[in-house]
Amino acid sequence: MVGLFWEEWEVGKSFTSAARTVTETDIVMFAGISGDYNPLHINEEYCKKTQFGTRIAHGPLVYAIAAGLLFQLHLYDDTLIAFLGFENLRFTKPVKIGDTIHAKVTVTEVTETSKPDRGVMKRLLQVINQNGDVVQEGVQAFLLHKKPA
Repeated sequence: MVGLFWEEWEVGKSFTSAARTVTETDIVMFAGISGDYNPLHINEEYCKKTQFGTRIAHGPLVYAIAAGLLFQLHLYDDTLIAFLGFENLRFTKPVKIGDTIHAKVTVTEVTETSKPDRGVMKRLLQVINQNGDVVQEGVQAFLLHKKPA
């Protein structure tokens, strides 16, 4: 399967992933992998006294789940050269155990590069919970292959 080439990413076009529920296991496993054992993620009693009232997911975990959900759309299979980075990644609301999230991306910019076989595509990533609240957002930049001649 081949994903979308640079020319096929039209400004304003959106794609939405499937949804997935964030579990306690996700948070515990991410703490172990990342070494981030902040009590906001792993200590329920501590969290009862915070503004959140319970444990919350790590921001990078939420992004990783969203990235995986988007990968399942196969939008850049064999067309992605590199993920160039984020602009203004923001964590706008907490994600708690049992929240169900999905990702939406909207193309914001497509630009030529100095090499004729590739271009840059920027898109707004929004991670949205079961209530329709945006819990994370930022602009991503990707270097993509152009259609072969």
